[in-house]
Amino acid sequence: MRRTTSTGRRTTALVGALAAAAALLTACTPEERTPGESHEPVPGTLRVLASSELADMTPVWQRVEKDTGIRIRPTYMGTLDAVALLAGGRAKGRYDAVWLSSNDYLRLRPEAARQIVSETPVMSSPVAIGVKPDTVRKLGWKPEDVTWPDIHEAVADGRLTYGMTDPSRSNSGFSTLVSVASGLSGAQSALTDADVRKATPKLKEFFEGQQLTSGSSGWLAEAYDRRGDIDALLNYESVLQGRKDLTVIRPRDGVVTADYPLSSLASTSKEVRDDVRRFTDALRTPAVQRLITERTLRRPVVASVPPATGLDPGRRRELPFPGSRSVADGLLDAYDNELRRPSRTVYVLDTSGSMEGGRLDRLKTALTALTSDFRDREEVTLMPFGSDVKSVRTHVVRPGDPETGLDGIREDTRALSASGDTAIYTSLEKAYEHLGAAERDTFTSIVLMTDGENTEGASPEEFEDFHDGLTGAQRDVPVFPILFGDSDRAELEHIADLTGGRLFDARQGSLDGAFEEIRGYQ
Repeated sequence: MRRTTSTGRRTTALVGALAAAAALLTACTPEERTPGESHEPVPGTLRVLASSELADMTPVWQRVEKDTGIRIRPTYMGTLDAVALLAGGRAKGRYDAVWLSSNDYLRLRPEAARQIVSETPVMSSPVAIGVKPDTVRKLGWKPEDVTWPDIHEAVADGRLTYGMTDPSRSNSGFSTLVSVASGLSGAQSALTDADVRKATPKLKEFFEGQQLTSGSSGWLAEAYDRRGDIDALLNYESVLQGRKDLTVIRPRDGVVTADYPLSSLASTSKEVRDDVRRFTDALRTPAVQRLITERTLRRPVVASVPPATGLDPGRRRELPFPGSRSVADGLLDAYDNELRRPSRTVYVLDTSGSMEGGRLDRLKTALTALTSDFRDREEVTLMPFGSDVKSVRTHVVRPGDPETGLDGIREDTRALSASGDTAIYTSLEKAYEHLGAAERDTFTSIVLMTDGENTEGASPEEFEDFHDGLTGAQRDVPVFPILFGDSDRAELEHIADLTGGRLFDARQGSLDGAFEEIRGYQ
């Protein structure tokens, strides 16, 4: 997330992030796209730009397709990325409709808001906190009475830890951030800059309890299960409700709710807009609303349809989304650079002989561009390798003097050169050794970028033995491999699975995009 500083090294937080996302969205990762997807128009088919969390709506779409004869062809991506694409004018001719978890971000960008001509809510899901039942009992909580100050007090006392998605990249994360800031500031209406300043001391204490960050709800849940020592998850109610190991609480003093509006694009014809309206109307019929709430645990928007069994029918105060871009910018900037735990990352970079030429140039370009995204207090280590690790260079982006650290990263990036074989596992072992005991007060991770298979040094089996010997926080450090060039997908997937990381594919999209997407997990 870009931030505003006196040196001008980063642009306004929200605007910069969305603009960067637009520039990087030359292609989505396979997990975000529908297999075989094309942007070419097909009669009777709606090309829909959809929030990635809506992938669970496939059975509902199939039902509506049978009812209406209108097919849906979704392209999945994060809400902020989708808004960036709209704001950049890149949706015209590629999509017929937009279906996001919320259009609140979109309204903060007039150039994006102009791209749509209708929006009809289809379902809803409020922000909630899912807490282990044992923790609820130890805290003495009655779920229906819990407030954000109660949660803050438990965190500040060291009795509650949690995971949440990155608000700079996830609508659920930002909605959670708005909910917490509103609850701790006592705001009676939409958050103001003064409210954010008032809440900042308590917010700092609150985010000391955040042990996990993620660019996606799915990976967050997997990391939570893997760790086992974290008390709670903050996310949409629909994501949490399906888990039998959590007590789902909607704080009594209010939450932000996603309403999933289906919106027509202004660039489409009347016939296409009519199809969008027909499809939307079908989604709002009682029968389909029942299917939605039963299958996805989201709440119906049709009053005659009750929410699925297990969803608390009680009302909660609805917190308004920030009404101005400046407040959203300020809140995101504060989160990234003051409130959240700082990041600590080792970039294990393949600079073997096969990287010579264009591949190395792409790596240098991607890393140089990434420097504009590093946060205050972030520690960045560059560890290029060939037949062995070639050097270990660590830089810190210090709040009082960020450019010194950033310039050091750029200088080391320019100096990268290609030579040697490919010692993937030996280099990963040295990355873990460099990190040492990996304290819990940072978001610590390793990023592995390689264009080939392991040909030198430690074997996969030896690395497994090495990893099995790690203990405590060091064992919980994930590796995020990037599939690039001629690298072996199976080999990199195994590394991600072993360490609790996630594979990112730069062969389907861009190396720049892969590095940028990983930022949501750091």
